[in-house]
Amino acid sequence: MIKGLALTPPVLGRISIGRVVEKNGKRLPEKDDQFTITTQVQGHDGWILHPYDEAIRKDSQQAKLRAIPVQMLFNDPDLNLRAEYSLFDRKTGRPLCVGNGETCRRFTDNSIQTHPCPSPDICELAKGGACKPYGRLNVSIHGTDDLGSFIFRTTGYNSIRCLSARLHYYRAVSGNLLACMPLELRLRSKSTTQSHRAPIYYVDLTLREGMTMEASITAAIELHQRRQTAGYDQNSLDQAARLGFQNGEFEDSAEDSVGIVEEFFTPAGTDAAVDGEPFGVSVGKTTGKPNLIEKLEKKAALLTPA
Repeated sequence: MIKGLALTPPVLGRISIGRVVEKNGKRLPEKDDQFTITTQVQGHDGWILHPYDEAIRKDSQQAKLRAIPVQMLFNDPDLNLRAEYSLFDRKTGRPLCVGNGETCRRFTDNSIQTHPCPSPDICELAKGGACKPYGRLNVSIHGTDDLGSFIFRTTGYNSIRCLSARLHYYRAVSGNLLACMPLELRLRSKSTTQSHRAPIYYVDLTLREGMTMEASITAAIELHQRRQTAGYDQNSLDQAARLGFQNGEFEDSAEDSVGIVEEFFTPAGTDAAVDGEPFGVSVGKTTGKPNLIEKLEKKAALLTPA
């Protein structure tokens, strides 16, 4: 095993809720209100659609693909979804700092150093929105290769928080049979004052449509029993994946990093990245109207004696 090379689940394709488009000679991320399942090959018009994209739309009769039947690869939620605070060099795609809120690994020209990680809100290095939560979720789309996966990447707080909670809950209620649960990725929306009432789209993980919790757990137990009879060792698979992730300092390969930065880590002042937040609101952009704090500060200034 080559040290320093993260061994990640084999990827058959991508799941996204946006794309990168060319506008005025610049390549910029553009959000969408539906899922797109693509291959790992790009054409002149962007990522080439995977055959499962059309098949799922046809089977579910969805005009817009907002639900995808999936299954987890691992029982450990943190193996299915890896999330960290990440700071990238936007020119080279090189990771500069990766942290978990307690400690971080900071990459320099000569070494990798460990420092406390105070989170992006109070970190000097993260000023200007350069550091974001960055999550990668690997799932098996129903009917695909058992050990092959499709990857969903996100820098959205809502997606990361919701997916993480669901994964831990489903593992708990199923008695550690998360990898056997019949689940579904579902696109949801919400609006906030920060988004100026525009919808924010995020990804949730739910039971398959039409299935109750009891039916889903029963299906998981039955699949687990069939796998055990066939000799399928889920615990060993989880351990192999855990060691594979730990073998590398950074999960994404150098050849993928530039595209990831282009799609998710846009410079401040440009449109928000694909599945970043808030939806439809530029980073650092205002409505042009003073907010309440600005109004109060202005009024206080007028009342203060010269």
